[in-house]
Amino acid sequence: MSSLFAYSLAQLIYAARSLVEPLPFFVLLAALTKGRAIFRDVRATLSEARIAILILVSEALLFAPILVASAILIERLFAWVPWRDFWTGWPLWAVALVGVLVGDFAGYWRHRLEHSELLWPSHAIHHSDTAMTWLAIFRFHPINRLSTVFLDGAAIAVLGLPPYAIIANSAVRHFYGAFIHADLPWTYGHLGRIFVSPAMHRWHHAKDKAAFNTNYATVFSMIDIIFGTYRVPGPCDVPLGVSDDMGSGFIGQYVYPFRPRSYAPVRRARRRKIIG
Repeated sequence: MSSLFAYSLAQLIYAARSLVEPLPFFVLLAALTKGRAIFRDVRATLSEARIAILILVSEALLFAPILVASAILIERLFAWVPWRDFWTGWPLWAVALVGVLVGDFAGYWRHRLEHSELLWPSHAIHHSDTAMTWLAIFRFHPINRLSTVFLDGAAIAVLGLPPYAIIANSAVRHFYGAFIHADLPWTYGHLGRIFVSPAMHRWHHAKDKAAFNTNYATVFSMIDIIFGTYRVPGPCDVPLGVSDDMGSGFIGQYVYPFRPRSYAPVRRARRRKIIG
């Protein structure tokens, strides 16, 4: 019992640090870009932020062991690959870059799969945020987390990439993922055709027909360009969210993937119903 308590306490501390450590950066960024409007926007995002924080805490307490065990399982399943030595002698930065590129490429296709009939109900909780901020990076259902660990992890593990490349992929895509979820109008100009901008990802969350099934990458927008899913007409100023009847509270959204009617074809065809 004492070890269980210690583990739970450690996970809570980790969850708290995940929230507190990036907070000054995003508060400063919001203050610089919004000015006094930051106070209005904070009030508007409180209920959505509360759901993200509750999901983070529940994940830390209940599902962290499963996620860690899944990552270890992936590593052991692909321990046999004979080309692990291929990366020996490569510059560390090059191997790390390959890890991020492969991770983002795998994440692109995994993300597209999450918009399919089967996985959308577990991914919808992430898209249900109508006042998206950087905290949306924590707003993922445990089923969605598992699909990320297995599919993204398998793609990297099968290449035999060393552990530091896996860590680089996780760190870069997590922290950059938080950044592109921030409420920023930036498109990056011409650089936006190489890297995902906050505006690009905000269009992915838009409740708009033209934006549906676009902008799946996390770091490299060129992946979307290659596969024809890139769309950034400018800063995103349209409403966000989904039309799924999943409830507005934490519990309703958490149980949504376990309700049979969430998978009904008619409901899937109507998801994220367009405006106008």
